[in-house]
Amino acid sequence: MAAQERIAVLGTGGMGAPIARNLLAAGFPLTVWNRTRARAEALAADGARLAPTPRAAAASAGIVLTMLADGAAAADTIDGQKGAADGLAPGSIWIQMGTVGVDWTKRLAQIAKAHELTFVDAPVSGSTGPEEQGERVVLASGPENAQSRVRPVFDAIGRRTFWLGRAGNGTGMKVVLNNWLAASTEALAETLALSDALGLDPSEFADVFAGTPLASPYAVAKGEAMIAGDFAPGFPLRLAFKDTALALDAAREHGLELPLTAALEGRWNGAIARGHGEDDLAAIITEATRRNGSAG
Repeated sequence: MAAQERIAVLGTGGMGAPIARNLLAAGFPLTVWNRTRARAEALAADGARLAPTPRAAAASAGIVLTMLADGAAAADTIDGQKGAADGLAPGSIWIQMGTVGVDWTKRLAQIAKAHELTFVDAPVSGSTGPEEQGERVVLASGPENAQSRVRPVFDAIGRRTFWLGRAGNGTGMKVVLNNWLAASTEALAETLALSDALGLDPSEFADVFAGTPLASPYAVAKGEAMIAGDFAPGFPLRLAFKDTALALDAAREHGLELPLTAALEGRWNGAIARGHGEDDLAAIITEATRRNGSAG
């Protein structure tokens, strides 16, 4: 049964560790590996087996799941020295869940093909908080014949899974969603800065906004965080900045201009340069208010 199949989770950082805990809670036997071992050790107390290398982690697993910072890290973890591919049998499944962009997803799919692995591209949408409670949405794509094996995995990780066709479509959808998130969050920050510049109480704006059809739970929560100056990282600004670059790269590949997204690069880079890279995306309010004459 799929629920009894051992899974190797490679990458147990801010996103990978909660995923591993969700899988353990669902009863999956789990082996974990992380480049910095200390970040994986806490999972041993929850029942995970620690492995010294990706190859060792994958040796007894039928499914390997990568949640790593970028495409290069994912490629090295699977295909590099002591990589997981050397420990996997042909026909094993590789679930790639990191946000690595369209171009890297194509490259990773080729690596999987070379090692006779079934490649499932399945990034997740949501922030660190929802991940702890299995509230993320899984954007899955890959061969139909893999769905029955990975469905219990996705059910444990998120509250809903969207199957989007061929491998690569999951990443494409993640890029599109993150582009919307970036543009709408910047618009929210600038709107709050404008309300302040006009002498309005930003908290009153938030109350009015929440009572209109314009509001969304995300925007209300992010607006409250901006007003309170609460930048505890749920989605660090540096990662959001990386994701805007992935959207711009994908657009350029298809001859499309995204002028609104392109305008974010300079503004967000300014906030990062002023020390907000590890803060939540809400920290972009500091840049918006600074441009309006207030120190951030």
